[in-house]
Amino acid sequence: MGSAPIKTTCCVVGGGPAGMMLAFLLARAGVAVAVLEKHADFLRDFRGDTIHPSTLELMHELGLLDDFLKLPHSRVVRLSGQVGDTTLVLADFSHLPTHCKFIALMPQWDFLDFLAEHGRKYPAFALHMKTEAIELIEEGGRVVGVRAERPEGELEIRADLTVGCDGRHSTLRARAGFAVEDIGAPMDVLWFRVSRRQTDTAETFGHMEAGRMLVMLNRTDYWQCAYVIPKGGIDAVKAKGLDAFRDGIALMSPFLRDRLGDVASWDDVKLLTVAVDRLTHWHKPGLICIGDAAHAMSPIGGVGINLAIQDAVAAANILAAPLRENRVTDALLDTVQRRRTMPMRAIQWLQVQMQNNVLSAVLKSTERPQPPFAARLLNWFPLLQRLPARIIGLGVRPEHVRTPEVSSAS
Repeated sequence: MGSAPIKTTCCVVGGGPAGMMLAFLLARAGVAVAVLEKHADFLRDFRGDTIHPSTLELMHELGLLDDFLKLPHSRVVRLSGQVGDTTLVLADFSHLPTHCKFIALMPQWDFLDFLAEHGRKYPAFALHMKTEAIELIEEGGRVVGVRAERPEGELEIRADLTVGCDGRHSTLRARAGFAVEDIGAPMDVLWFRVSRRQTDTAETFGHMEAGRMLVMLNRTDYWQCAYVIPKGGIDAVKAKGLDAFRDGIALMSPFLRDRLGDVASWDDVKLLTVAVDRLTHWHKPGLICIGDAAHAMSPIGGVGINLAIQDAVAAANILAAPLRENRVTDALLDTVQRRRTMPMRAIQWLQVQMQNNVLSAVLKSTERPQPPFAARLLNWFPLLQRLPARIIGLGVRPEHVRTPEVSSAS
């Protein structure tokens, strides 16, 4: 049996980083907002867990940084890599003009729970778990809300504005018929965990060898590992057997060999199908998509989460006051898209260059790779390490909180 319809000012579909940040900022600014999250909690393994300096700076601007840093996390001050037998420092965050000169590695569910906890302090904030948006409600050529399913039955949410934050497989962008430009990616990623010892190196790093690449993120008591494979290559990897997979890891990081029993079966290995795409148009009357729903990013640099959060901040800055005053127009939605298109395209361009000119060549190679000339420059002239640190840590056109706290927290 269905429930009585809900009426709100803004309906945010998807409780990921973009959705939760947008909802928090809108509620803080006095805008009634309902977030629909299809799962019962935020516990999803192998989600992106990088909180970059740009996002940490937002936490500072909101007065939440001290509380945020009390959550369990590890810190990455430098990004290192090994290409063949050459070790390189690729980025040094210690010189960034931010309060936090590091990337924080934190389970994404802790980050989302933190935003939800602080969002609930505002009367305008409502979070509906186990509520999956399945259809748009359109009247007179305008989106006026969504129909959702939850265990109790169907629910109708009416809103002045609906925001699609439901990820790279967005239901809302499909229902809206938005055109997607598929840029493509030459690789997929296999995620798994291996226990970490105190005697291990503390650095987060990547290792490239002929035909393979491994990235290891230091999560204090375990390594979160990303094993890069050619696009669609999961069946070929499995056909060689789990022992061969573990041997490939040990060749990249020999110190892990005696604990690769942690990868006991293929159930311990999760496939991330990498996609790089973007909408040609993000909005229609009453609806806009942001974050991964508008542009799926490559995992290179781990910047997708933080780009999505920047979208949310820009959307809140532009739309909060018009939402309070019931004057959101297509022109304002277009302003959000135009502001965020250049940063998104710039980062995607850089990712595609890395994919096509470095990763693809390594994955196809049968000979031990040599570092690209640009990577060697970073080590010959350490000052240059600040440039990739700014691109990865701050992005292009970082956003700042411009929305006032209109609604007092309880």
